[in-house]
Amino acid sequence: MFNITPTEGIGYFASLVLMISFLMKNIITLRTINSVGAILFIVYGFMLETSWPIIITNIFIFCVNAIYLTKHFINNKVA
Repeated sequence: MFNITPTEGIGYFASLVLMISFLMKNIITLRTINSVGAILFIVYGFMLETSWPIIITNIFIFCVNAIYLTKHFINNKVA
């Protein structure tokens, strides 16, 4: 019935993870799940025979999420 290639499957899964991340109320959970979605989109970009717009955009998104998550955990470190 559904003839989905592995590449399309990763793309759909990445989209689903990204959409789920925006349903999160907690910003830390949102950024964490969103980072997973960005990583999946980076993989998807390479599976598309290197789609640089997808790869570059999602590397940027992942880095922004990583910076804010790192700042959060450094500032809230329990000594």
